[in-house]
Amino acid sequence: MSQFSRIEVATLMKETGLVPLFYHPDVSLGKKILKACYDGGARLIEFTARGDFAHEVFAELNKYVIRELPEMAVGVGSITDAAAASLYMQMGANFIVTPSLREDIAVVCNRRKVLWSPGCGSLTEINNAEEMGCEIVKLFPGANYGANFVKAIKGPQPWTSVMPTGGVTLEKENLKAWFDAGVTCVGMGSNLISKTILENKDYAALESRVRETLALIKNVRP
Repeated sequence: MSQFSRIEVATLMKETGLVPLFYHPDVSLGKKILKACYDGGARLIEFTARGDFAHEVFAELNKYVIRELPEMAVGVGSITDAAAASLYMQMGANFIVTPSLREDIAVVCNRRKVLWSPGCGSLTEINNAEEMGCEIVKLFPGANYGANFVKAIKGPQPWTSVMPTGGVTLEKENLKAWFDAGVTCVGMGSNLISKTILENKDYAALESRVRETLALIKNVRP
């Protein structure tokens, strides 16, 4: 069962502005990544479940978070069907992120009142997601659309909450453009938790990078 309600997760997304994304099959390494992000100020993280037996890794990581990092809401991304969503929610996923809009996932998440964020690429998809009860839509892949797309959406639909993933970088100009356009938060994967950091196991650098990114987001927000 999730530790945070969907409203609490949506509030964390709005307040912090950042959802780090990562996947690694090594549970021990994953715990260190979670701790570094937590110590850097992150209060959300998306575990991108893309590997074999990823659910087993997530189960161990979420137990660790509940025990050691109680203010962090861990969600699961790259979910493509309702069965997978149900499996991860049974293991305590606090939110579900999908690469595309799927009604079957919306149904099972809404049943448990767990926030779900579907990947959308058009105003029609966004409208459909909101009609299914979506709080925050994922703009994916963000690099293919850009901040101007978000700005155009927010014109006729100022109530729409958007989280771009893909195409979000650490540069001030990039983050400022997204938040000026009206995004609620941004999802960041390898640009934040880089391959170099993982290879060198430089968790201090990751903690500093997360802290600096959160400070920069706070600074550039309108």
